[in-house]
Amino acid sequence: MSATFRALLVEEVAGGKFERHVGARAMEDLPAGDVVVRVRFSALNYKDCLSATGHKGVTRRYPHTPGIDAAGEVVSSSASSVAVGSEVIVTGHDLGMNTAGGLAEYIRVPAGWVVPLPSGLTPREAMILGTAGLTAAQSVEAIQEGGIKADVGPILVTGATGGVGCLAVTLLAQAGYSVTGATGKGDRHGWLRELGAADVIVRDTILGPPDRPLLSGTWAGAVDTVGGAFLDAALRSSRRGGVVVACGLVASARLETNVYPFILRGVRLQGVDTAELSRAQRQRLWRKLAGVWRPATFDKIAHEIGLDDVSVWIGRMLAGQVVGRIVVKLGG
Repeated sequence: MSATFRALLVEEVAGGKFERHVGARAMEDLPAGDVVVRVRFSALNYKDCLSATGHKGVTRRYPHTPGIDAAGEVVSSSASSVAVGSEVIVTGHDLGMNTAGGLAEYIRVPAGWVVPLPSGLTPREAMILGTAGLTAAQSVEAIQEGGIKADVGPILVTGATGGVGCLAVTLLAQAGYSVTGATGKGDRHGWLRELGAADVIVRDTILGPPDRPLLSGTWAGAVDTVGGAFLDAALRSSRRGGVVVACGLVASARLETNVYPFILRGVRLQGVDTAELSRAQRQRLWRKLAGVWRPATFDKIAHEIGLDDVSVWIGRMLAGQVVGRIVVKLGG
């Protein structure tokens, strides 16, 4: 184990500004924990971008290394439940928020955060999925557990070209649902169809008149990764008994709606949170994603970069120029 390693560093400089660069960190810089993981692959998420630009609602203290996803092998462990040499995944909890994260060659975390890499997934594939894959999987489960069968009607996925959105399209389509992807990226309609979307629409067409308490009942269910007016529109345009899953807020964290979808159509709004899933819940979802729900579209979803490329891609993601999943390869 090297005394120093490479990591993305975000630092607060004069005037409340933030700068980021790839630099050397010492092992003693890592927080206390039971397990040290040599990170082989990470991923770039929207939350990482917020942390990397000084969003104090995500990260309170700097300097800091973002990265809410990591996959690699255990190089040190004081916990009997985690064996040295085992391949593992770490996502969620406080990783990359106020705990040094996966955009680095090493992380140190509590044993309870560590999940074995399931048979059927490589570390790279696990990071194509990452937190986005867990979120998409939970969203599909919420649709199914809400009693929405594949033959009931179309399922809307907003923000369909994003990390969670494209994986939700894939998982729902593989489960037999007719999926409509809503996106603002007109050049990606064909790509979404390759992932399994039966239809692709321009995102703003779902909004409808804001003063109408109900819109035409179109969707049997919806996975909303955007929030704000798009979540409101998904609720107002759901069919009777529809299930709308809220799992994103890139457009807005505020929801302004009315009670008509709930009391006249029996629509259900289900929130999804992956950060605080139990270890057992994570293992169950990872086994599904490695097995019966394993995506058939890994190569279509992912773009691989190196640690030195991350800063540029943070800017692109914040500018809305990224589709699919960005996988970060660390070291050899």
